[in-house]
Amino acid sequence: MPVFPAPPRHRAAVPRWLRQVERMVAVLVRLYLGLALCFLPWFRPLWDNNPLFLHVPALLPLLTSGAVRGVVSGLGLLNLWLALDGAIRSSKEWES
Repeated sequence: MPVFPAPPRHRAAVPRWLRQVERMVAVLVRLYLGLALCFLPWFRPLWDNNPLFLHVPALLPLLTSGAVRGVVSGLGLLNLWLALDGAIRSSKEWES
């Protein structure tokens, strides 16, 4: 039995405006997540009384330590940096 090659698939090109919208939504999500991760660990009423942390009381001293709060804030700063980088790259592509 002869084997015939599959016909080539023609993919529709994604419009430029849709790619830009996708990038800007990604930037906004990273921005909001970064801001939340930066400030949430230092807001004691939410961080110290978190129901997820209260289920494991043995981990509570570790999770409320300054080092863990700093690591979480560092991840927030990383997200903010990625958001800024994405916004800059997106604006450069929009200009060209």
